[in-house]
Amino acid sequence: MLNNKTATNKFTLSATVIALSIALSAGLIPVSTAIAAEDAIAKSSGENVQTNTSIASNIAATANVVKKIDYVERIQIIGHGNKLRTEGGSATLIGEAELEKFKFDDINRVLYNVPGVNIREEDGYGLRPNIGFRGATPERSKKITVMEDGILIGPAPYSAPAAYYFPMMSKMTSLEVFKGPAAIKYGPNTVAGALNMTTRAVPDAQEGMIDLSAGADGYTKAHGYYGTKIGGLGVLVEAINMQADGFKELDGGGSTIYDNGDGNTGFDKNDIMAKFRYDLTTGSVDHTFGLKVSYADEKSNETYLGLTDDDFYTNPDRRYAASELDNMDWQHEQFQFTHFMQTNNFDITTRVYRNNFERSWFKINGFKGGPDLQEILANPNDEDQDGTNAHYYQILTGDANSVLEEEKIIVGDNAREYYSQGIQTELYFEQQLFGLAHKFNVGARFHQDQIERNHTEDTFDMREGHLINDGSEQVKTTTNREKTDAIAVFFKDTIKYDALDITLGLRGEFIDSTYQNRVVGEEDDWQKKSSHIWLPSLSLFYTVNENLGLLFGVHEGFIPTSPKEGPETEIENSVNYEFGGRFYQGALQAEVIFFYNDMSNLKESCSFSAASSCGDSLDKEFNGSEVDVYGLEFTTSYTAKLSEALELPMSVVYTYSDSEFKNSFESDFPMWGTITAGDGLPYLAEHQLTLNLGLTAEQWDINFIARYVGEMLEASGEDVILSGEVTESSMVVDLSASYYLGQYGKVYLKADNILDSQEIVSRRPYGARPSKPQQMFVGYQYNF
Repeated sequence: MLNNKTATNKFTLSATVIALSIALSAGLIPVSTAIAAEDAIAKSSGENVQTNTSIASNIAATANVVKKIDYVERIQIIGHGNKLRTEGGSATLIGEAELEKFKFDDINRVLYNVPGVNIREEDGYGLRPNIGFRGATPERSKKITVMEDGILIGPAPYSAPAAYYFPMMSKMTSLEVFKGPAAIKYGPNTVAGALNMTTRAVPDAQEGMIDLSAGADGYTKAHGYYGTKIGGLGVLVEAINMQADGFKELDGGGSTIYDNGDGNTGFDKNDIMAKFRYDLTTGSVDHTFGLKVSYADEKSNETYLGLTDDDFYTNPDRRYAASELDNMDWQHEQFQFTHFMQTNNFDITTRVYRNNFERSWFKINGFKGGPDLQEILANPNDEDQDGTNAHYYQILTGDANSVLEEEKIIVGDNAREYYSQGIQTELYFEQQLFGLAHKFNVGARFHQDQIERNHTEDTFDMREGHLINDGSEQVKTTTNREKTDAIAVFFKDTIKYDALDITLGLRGEFIDSTYQNRVVGEEDDWQKKSSHIWLPSLSLFYTVNENLGLLFGVHEGFIPTSPKEGPETEIENSVNYEFGGRFYQGALQAEVIFFYNDMSNLKESCSFSAASSCGDSLDKEFNGSEVDVYGLEFTTSYTAKLSEALELPMSVVYTYSDSEFKNSFESDFPMWGTITAGDGLPYLAEHQLTLNLGLTAEQWDINFIARYVGEMLEASGEDVILSGEVTESSMVVDLSASYYLGQYGKVYLKADNILDSQEIVSRRPYGARPSKPQQMFVGYQYNF
């Protein structure tokens, strides 16, 4: 039996251990300080050294756990936790549990749950998404910074940022969207924000999963992974195959000559990834080494060719015969090595990466002569004209044959090779300066990327509803190379002053780029240029109480020009503001943010995905003077507990956006034309609303998601094709349901677009494009 003194000493020592463990977990003190403090109290309490050493070991073990948690946060994603978030800037996290609810393969459907996102849909499956934030042009997601596991994942983020490659959503376990000052550390494009997608982490113990599903239009998916850890070495292998026959109906049933005789308008995608992780502790320093290698490919019989409005409303899933050869074929290879080191005072993460991407995009470009495709489909009945459009429209549909030379159809192969590589490092440490607590985050990156274009064109005749090569020689149209070397640095300091968190940020970009025309005889067409810019940011967060906080932020945004553009084309530059607040109280969370983006110089580029009328201006960039974009972002979620075993989760996401050009001007850019001050930006809905409602029990759950997207302008100004045209507002409802079989896994049902409503989501690059129709899926998932 213990005497009173011994009991008191035991209690004191135990309380000390608990207090020190909490301090360690919170990162308030280093391990050495904790052990020294505990050792002193142990001696004063009369405890022997052996007991003290044992307790010190427990403290050290606690610190190691903390370090591993920090590793996951640094390498994977910064978790927000179940408390009031106090970080500066707007940041949205969608975790694995949310992604599992609907098992969306389409990134667009996921991002409708994030406020402030503007999307132009295209193919219905999200194969090549068009994503913008806060009014930035969504075209090929080229104005946002797209990352996978913290690494730039676009084919050539500096030289050619249009994201014709996009990772498979099915392999992601979480994603983050950063806007406002929160995006200052992610570049090069900082006007709009950044999207970071996270792949599965190497597990700490043996685990695996098999997921098989099938659905409408020949859809199938086989997805599985297995991971284990032996000693300090962890391994993960994950693979996905996803394919579909497509929901569009090709006139004439496809080409038997060119290997699409079944009229397949779908896709076949593969992705395989292997990860290795090794943990090593040397003294008071923890090291983690990570290696990721992956390969992905896609073959999709997709097209840029849409429909006339009349044909859309007759059958939105129709596809014209002239697109029967259209096909995208690409391969992507990835290598990433990561080293994470943590001491008692700091942690540092270093990544070395290389991405290779090669594609062949074989698609109809237009006629050898005659009207532009966009013009034909916008006005197929030749109102007030001579019938030319109507005749060429009949050739597109296969109802008329090519007779004259100008009636021949040009099919182009936009073959391109890309690489993106570099090394980046990021340091975190805390320090007391002038009586204030500082959290520093400093990083640097050296990056290289390149695009090599080898575009060609072949000529075809339309014969009895099918394309037949006319035997003429293939023509090389674009043969050039653009390359960029870039050094980027950033610095962030978060200062704690009572209830106020002040975050100061600064980003620097130093860019050297080259352009070379590789056409024989035109080798003197080349350019080298250098540019640099410093971008400051400031964000404030004031904690009113443990449930409520207010935020404010301002930062300068920047998008560089392409290596090909001369000094007459200016960078896009903006000053962006946001103000709002957050609320957290258990099951209820809310955030509201007002934003205002003051763009001093909008910049856009002409591409096939935007318009077929680029002509000699293909890939050329245009300046559009001053533009204001402003709006409101609101999100709230609440989980009602109906009984011990029944919960009702619900959430609302709403975005209001508006924009206006501040000056009047004329432009050759096909989406602007004659701009009058006050005109708005294309593909920016004024209102967007997403509602989530679920019902969750021990063995089953059912979830609904409904999203409304308001109408959007197709073109900003006048005197261009599609002036005055708008996409119609739309409402889409998706359903998912799961039933858990205990140790035998679960079965699930998905229904996309259960109302079976299809609207025109875009008329670019040429013709009306439909949203995906109703599709049903059933699947089985087994975890082990």
